[in-house]
Amino acid sequence: MKRFEEKVKRVVIKVGTSSITHKNGTVDLSKIEDLSWAIADLKNHGVEVVLVSSAAISCGTKFLGLEERPRDTIGKQATSAVGQVVLMNTYKKAMNDFGYNIAQLLITRQIETDPTMYENTINVFEKLLDMDVVPIVNENDTISTEEIEYGDNDTLSAVVARFIHADLLIILSDIDGLYDDDPHRNPDAKLITEVNEFDQSLFQIAKGSNTKVGTGGMVTKINACRLCLDQYIDVVIASGEDMNIIRRIVDGEEIGTIFRKRRTEC
Repeated sequence: MKRFEEKVKRVVIKVGTSSITHKNGTVDLSKIEDLSWAIADLKNHGVEVVLVSSAAISCGTKFLGLEERPRDTIGKQATSAVGQVVLMNTYKKAMNDFGYNIAQLLITRQIETDPTMYENTINVFEKLLDMDVVPIVNENDTISTEEIEYGDNDTLSAVVARFIHADLLIILSDIDGLYDDDPHRNPDAKLITEVNEFDQSLFQIAKGSNTKVGTGGMVTKINACRLCLDQYIDVVIASGEDMNIIRRIVDGEEIGTIFRKRRTEC
């Protein structure tokens, strides 16, 4: 069992596009329901949860009847604006079925450098959590293109975790964790179960994502982990194939790859 230094009381969960959509890009309703159940189960046990969810572009592409995901930035921004509505409506119905309300927060990384935006954002997060609401976060793609072009919300999830002083960030993807080689190409690749320090070897073994519907890869996830470890926030990267994994991770099971910075004893 992986033992967190303290009981997990506040967790950020990041789900990638591939974890909540079918291969053709449509919303996987059963996965959304399973994810909502897992979040409700945590909340029923007194754990505060913030969800960072990708898939707006994918949802918008399918809802608009486009043959393929737009390749230009403005096209991605427009389909994201449409898809975000579809995505939130889906989450709202699922979470309401389990007795919880949701809130949508569309933010940008500018909140890190603007003192007023920083304070306002923190206050809203804290108030929503105090009201027992599940905040669902995405990048504001209409005014920012960082997530569209580079990070698939991995970095954003780390920023949110730092803002709200989370105990744990769970990044769910289409891979079981960090491997010493690309497991899609090398069947002998071995899962790295724990990382305590960062060096260039981590980035050398990180490969780009093979997922057609997403934009993030392992490099962005490692960067997110580094941001969290600077604040002693544990991060677990694991597969989003079975959403029941969320509770098992919070309970301390040895699943995926945990990034943990050991505190030095005084």
